[in-house]
Amino acid sequence: MEKIADTLSLPQFRSLFPVTSCLSMGDDACLIAVRYDETLSVLAHPCRFDGFLAFYCISGHIKVMINLSEFDVEENSLFVYMPGNIICVTDVDKNTADSLSFRVIAMTREYMESLDVDMPALMEKRMILQRKPYFFIRGVAQSIARSYVALAGEVLSSNLSYKRRSVSLLLSSFFSIAEGILEDEMYAGGQMSAVQGRGRILADRFLDMLAEFHMTERKVSFYAGKLGLTPKYLSGLVKEVTGRSAPEWIDNFVIMEAKNMLRYSDMPIKEIVGRLNFADQPTFHKFFKYHTGITPMQYRRGDPE
Repeated sequence: MEKIADTLSLPQFRSLFPVTSCLSMGDDACLIAVRYDETLSVLAHPCRFDGFLAFYCISGHIKVMINLSEFDVEENSLFVYMPGNIICVTDVDKNTADSLSFRVIAMTREYMESLDVDMPALMEKRMILQRKPYFFIRGVAQSIARSYVALAGEVLSSNLSYKRRSVSLLLSSFFSIAEGILEDEMYAGGQMSAVQGRGRILADRFLDMLAEFHMTERKVSFYAGKLGLTPKYLSGLVKEVTGRSAPEWIDNFVIMEAKNMLRYSDMPIKEIVGRLNFADQPTFHKFFKYHTGITPMQYRRGDPE
């Protein structure tokens, strides 16, 4: 497979899948049918997509990791990916592998913003979606959601006039329904009030900053200073809320980023070392091998960890 940039555009993301699995609307949006075969293996390594993804699981069960947090994606669930995060499929339930089937709706940021979707409301829910980016579609909404996705596929594969506008209206309606389901679930589960806890808010702000600055800042003191806390207090608070200390989160983010660059770019390791702000190649080599058990070059070759 041809090497590509470490942050994937929609055309690059689409090119990872067989042409027969994709229905596209130019370089703005596409609908991808994914089953347990070569269309799933491309997601087994960390990658970053510069757009929105919605995984609608029709049947089966997989585990998906977003920025080091692992989530179960099960039948009749919708998984939402926000731009700029790093994603990979970490496990597939072998008992349901043969029946695994889901649809991926991939959209550029610009296209998503052009839809009739309440983007400010969606951004307000961003931290909740970061913590739990999936929800179940139940009852009559199941058949409605499946009908929307199937109809969008039929329109995309047709030669109808006004196809672009028709698909945009379908997706706008689909995401409006999904937003309502998400909001109902948050209120039912008490997430709307729970997110207000000071510890949760600070941990969320730390993880948000880490996603932005991990390539250049690896010291807990940097993040603690931004939050007006001591490094020790921040690390303990993050550990209490998430189960991992701040240094663990930082190291894991850097490893995830390094894996993404090694797998999905042609950048020389020397350039990766510079982009990740390591002093030199031996320091990066030692850091990477300590956390993965193999060298950066071995990972790039595809050797097992």
